[in-house]
Amino acid sequence: MSHRSARGPLAHLKAIELGSFIAGPYCGQLLADLGADVIKIEPPRVGDTMRTWGASKTSNGTSLWWSVIARNKRCMTLDLRRPEGQDLVRRLAHEADVLVENFRPGTLERWNLSPDLLCKENDQLIVARVSGFGQNGPYSSRAGFGAVAESVSGLRHLTGYPDRAPTRVGISIGDSLAGLFATIGILSSLITRQGHLGRGQKVDVAITESILAVMESVIPEYAATGAVRQRSGAVLPGIAPSNLYPTLDGGYVLIAANADRLFATLAEVMGMPELASDPCYATHIARGERQDKLDKIVGDWTAMKPAREILDLMELHGIPAGPVNDAASVAADPHFRERHAVIEVPHNDLGSITMQGAFPKLSCTPAEVRWAGGDLGEHTDEILRERLGCSDTEISRLRSEGIV
Repeated sequence: MSHRSARGPLAHLKAIELGSFIAGPYCGQLLADLGADVIKIEPPRVGDTMRTWGASKTSNGTSLWWSVIARNKRCMTLDLRRPEGQDLVRRLAHEADVLVENFRPGTLERWNLSPDLLCKENDQLIVARVSGFGQNGPYSSRAGFGAVAESVSGLRHLTGYPDRAPTRVGISIGDSLAGLFATIGILSSLITRQGHLGRGQKVDVAITESILAVMESVIPEYAATGAVRQRSGAVLPGIAPSNLYPTLDGGYVLIAANADRLFATLAEVMGMPELASDPCYATHIARGERQDKLDKIVGDWTAMKPAREILDLMELHGIPAGPVNDAASVAADPHFRERHAVIEVPHNDLGSITMQGAFPKLSCTPAEVRWAGGDLGEHTDEILRERLGCSDTEISRLRSEGIV
């Protein structure tokens, strides 16, 4: 696997990633996409759990999810439960800028890798700690997977249809949000390290709080009025027309024409211009009060036309609309391809693999995907030599004793 030098805005950054699953490693993925040299540390022999997760795998059983979440990282094995493995991490952290971990609170302390100790030895170090419930509080010691956090923080209560049990969003959104907030915390800490603070700091990210942060006005609604928002399926109550509508060819299109001007245009396109002046539908509030009836009117119209014709009409008249794409449609979409939002990346087993690109787009120091997730321990030897000055004899001993 050929490793190209990073061009991104964090190309000067040295980062260490401890932990497994999604939340912490997704933060590491974002840092690596932005150019940081991220050393991914895994247990010898077994590796990160994500190496075997995902619905589809390569010919040797490696998870395709791993190719994304471990991309751009250098893979190193270390036994963190053994003193010599812990010492090697401390030595790496001594000259690192960032350490990301997502163990249950207290784990690093038990392994003699307390952030207080690491920061004492390197006051420039930024330690981002991702956990289910945060580093303190009554729930802090609980195991905290993203699915649990989504439920505890109220997201699952809002997901699905009112007459059925709550559902999941479809992706591990809680973990990903935590990874995003950890990245924001790290970038903010880099700015203050260069500015008035002059040193690193600890970043405490709870998955529960990462979900709460995007829960819009759900909490104020209850606190001020006693109203508890409920599941509403595909619609946002009171916002119409803005829904999925059936098509003649058996699919759906999403049309969002809930503003007055947009609705007037849609009514004209549907051949029903009188709807826009009808007091029942002329205003945002009136349409919201008759949401079900209006959705039926729009749906009866779309059901008589194929999806492509509807979408072409919406584009022609400037009405926000789109198809309900699956993975195959997204992978083939020319817009995503032209913007490198979907790209081809070299892969050890498959030759190349299609995955999402690196975001956001920066004009001068672009983020990029340089390689897919690597093999277990692929870069252990080079890291030991390059960062810690280990000799071949020492590396052989560490390997024979199971430290790496």
